[in-house]
Amino acid sequence: MNIHSHLLPPITASQRLGVASLAAITLALVLSACGRQDAGAAIAAVPDKPAVSAIFGSAPTEQAAITKAALQRLNAPAVPLSAMAQLGEKIFNDKSLSVTGKMSCASCHSPDNAHAPTNGLAVQLGGLTMQNQGGRAVPSLRYHEHAPAFSIGPDTKADEDDKVAEAKAKSAALNTEPVAKATLQPATAAQEMVPQGGFDWDGRALNLTDQAGGPLMAANEMANKSAAALLAKFKAAPYASDMQLLFGPAVFTSPNLALGEAYFALALYQKEDRSFHPYDSKYDYFLAEKVQLSEQEMRGLKLFKDPKKGNCATCHIDKSSRSGLPPAFTDYQYEALAAPRNKEILANRDPKYFDLGMCGPWRKDAAKLEKYCGYFKTPSLRNAATRQVFFHNGVFHSLEDVLHFYVERETKLEKWYSIDKDGKVNRYDDLPVNYHANVDVTDAPFDGKAGNAPALTDDEIKDVVAFLKTLTDGYKPEVAKTASR
Repeated sequence: MNIHSHLLPPITASQRLGVASLAAITLALVLSACGRQDAGAAIAAVPDKPAVSAIFGSAPTEQAAITKAALQRLNAPAVPLSAMAQLGEKIFNDKSLSVTGKMSCASCHSPDNAHAPTNGLAVQLGGLTMQNQGGRAVPSLRYHEHAPAFSIGPDTKADEDDKVAEAKAKSAALNTEPVAKATLQPATAAQEMVPQGGFDWDGRALNLTDQAGGPLMAANEMANKSAAALLAKFKAAPYASDMQLLFGPAVFTSPNLALGEAYFALALYQKEDRSFHPYDSKYDYFLAEKVQLSEQEMRGLKLFKDPKKGNCATCHIDKSSRSGLPPAFTDYQYEALAAPRNKEILANRDPKYFDLGMCGPWRKDAAKLEKYCGYFKTPSLRNAATRQVFFHNGVFHSLEDVLHFYVERETKLEKWYSIDKDGKVNRYDDLPVNYHANVDVTDAPFDGKAGNAPALTDDEIKDVVAFLKTLTDGYKPEVAKTASR
């Protein structure tokens, strides 16, 4: 439970940048050691150390730093939310902000399911009748606190300090101010340029503040018709006086002012509240050398990392950075993986309709960058085992299906894609033919050929799934120990 502080006096516009900077510094310290812990003695590393260094090949000093940082996160005391984050929490749970009065941010981002949907719908329902389909599967809001703003820039390799996150998170710890989109210009350098950072499946939200406002105005979500209509709801909200205390009595004189401050509060709530980044899975206890992984989980981790098998760690970074940033199990980059077309999405009944990710239909500024059509953001795999749908279109409903698709996409096309009336497989059937060249067929396990054995056997897939389950938040070592007796 969060311990709430008293409301602060009004903050002027000139003071806000300083407040944000101070919050960023404070949060950087807090988030580097965030975690959840039961009452009692602090968690300590166990004498009989698991083979963490053997898995990562870390030098003793580097491994000691990783272990220390993981222990600090698990042992970190509860920190009260700031007054602004408290306001963000109220907004996050306020159903009156939707047209129907039945939908809040928490409706799709349930704290009871790692801030993701609790049902198995491919896309969530909302809008004026609560029956309008959303455009894409709703992602979890967890583990975004170190995500950089969207940009297109040089690729960095997985072993270069947690890829993009390390360099960019330090310089933009809070990352709530607008960022220029100059980086969307086509790349001319010889070095490969890749899209990275941002929020939503297509990166159209540059930062958390940007992302917070999207669902409130979306016609198929909370469905507010205008900023003025949403402003009226904020003025009538039970926390309206809180907004005036924090932002000044003039906060409701302009929709842009009021909504901007509200979105800032929502973003700060997600930054400060530990439930959005608890880092208390079994894997985190493993990094802290507090528990051993089972034999099956360890096999799964090795397959996850093996560049000739799962090769998952290339995009889903599993190792803490050298400075102690915990692994988010994403590189924050984008890729075209050609998920099969999902018939559960009504828009897909139109054969001319395609969701092109970065190229639209919701993102507009990158439509001409055709080399990125079909690109979607790589999600974190933390809490993946609690999800009921996978990929941007929610086409799969189990981790087993996802892994089978990964290793069989090229070896058994007919298993995954539709067949036309002449018996021909519609390869990559949810992407126009002229963008098929964007699909990754180079990296394992996507480099297989028809008739080849898949990179992972059925038993190996079970091992990888067992490992992925160690990424679920809320692990209790003592409970697990008792259950195993």
